[in-house]
Amino acid sequence: MVELKCLYLTITLIWNNFMDNKDSVILPGIGEVTEKSGFIKLEQCSDGFYREGKEGVVCIYATGDKKVEFVSFEDRTIAYVKSAMGYPAYYPVPEVKMEKPLKAVLMDLDGTTVRSEEFWIWIIQQTTASLLDNPRFELEDADMPYVSGHSVSEHLKYCVNKYCPDKTVEEARNYYFEHTHREMQAILEGRGREGAFTPSPGIKDFLMELKGMGVKLGLVTSGLYEKAYPEILDAFHTLGMGKPDDFYDSIITAGFPLRKGSCGTLGELSPKPHPWLYAEVARVGLGLDYSQRHSIVGIEDSSAGISSIRLAGFAAIGIKDGNIIQGGTLGLCNHYCDTFEEILGILK
Repeated sequence: MVELKCLYLTITLIWNNFMDNKDSVILPGIGEVTEKSGFIKLEQCSDGFYREGKEGVVCIYATGDKKVEFVSFEDRTIAYVKSAMGYPAYYPVPEVKMEKPLKAVLMDLDGTTVRSEEFWIWIIQQTTASLLDNPRFELEDADMPYVSGHSVSEHLKYCVNKYCPDKTVEEARNYYFEHTHREMQAILEGRGREGAFTPSPGIKDFLMELKGMGVKLGLVTSGLYEKAYPEILDAFHTLGMGKPDDFYDSIITAGFPLRKGSCGTLGELSPKPHPWLYAEVARVGLGLDYSQRHSIVGIEDSSAGISSIRLAGFAAIGIKDGNIIQGGTLGLCNHYCDTFEEILGILK
C-alpha cells in the first residue's frame, strides 16, 4: 500500500511538472484549457475538500471570477459552485456537444435578448448608495462580474461585504425593491430611465428564423418575475412581436421574492451559475429528456450564465458585450460570437 501511494505521488508530480510546461491542459468534461480560457490554477479547492495531487485529483482550476472551481480527476471533473450566501454545491461536469437538427435553443434575458444589464447594475449601485447614505457612490469596473448574472442576493451580498460590511443583505434587499418598484413604475408611465430595456441588435430576425426552423425556444433569467417580465414585454412591444408568453415555448424566472406578508418561491439560492434554471426549462418546460441534451444549445452573455449552461449539460454559445471574458469563462464557451447572425450560422 505504501509503495502504491508513493508511486501515485510520483506519477502525479511528473504529470503536474509536465502540465506546468505545457501551453494547455485537457480537463474531462470541459476540454482544452489555455491562457485564453481565463481560468486560474489553484492548489486546492477553496473549501479545503480537494487538493492537487491528493485522492486522485490531477489539477484544480477556477473561473476568472472565482465563482466556480473545477476539480479534475483522470476520468472526470466536478464543479464546486461557491455561494456568497453560504450554500455552495458540487456538480458533475458532463461532456457536451452539439447534435443537429437542434431541438431547442435556450436564451438568457438580460444582456442577451434585451440590453438591460446597465439598468440593473445601476439599481444595485443605487441600493449601495442608499446603504452608505452617499448619493454620489459609484461601482468600480472590477465589480462588474459580481453584480450581474447571479441572483439579486448574491449581487447585494458582494456589495455589502465590500462597501458596507456593517449592513445586512436584508437591509440591502429592502432598498433594492424600493428602487426597483419606483423605477419600474416610472417606465410603465413612460417617464423612466431612457434606454433601460432595448432589444438586442438582430434579435427579432434571429428568433423568427429559429421559429421557422421548428426549434423550441426557452427564455431563462436569474431575475425575479416582477423585474424580468415587464422588460421582455416591453421589448416585444417595441419589436411588434405580440406577447412573449405566446411566442416562447417556455419562460422561467427566479420567481417571487420572500417578503413579509406574501409567499415567495425558491430562486435566490439556486440561480446561475447553478444549473437548475437551464435544466428545468429544458426538462420540465420543454419536455426534453436529459438524453436529448446534445440537441439543446444555450446562449449567454454572462460568466454565471455560461457556467450554468455547461453544468446543465448543454453546449454554450457566448455573445460579446457581457462579462464572459472579464469573468474568465471563455474556456467554457463552445463558441463565442459577435452577432446573432454569426450564431445562426453555427446553429443551422
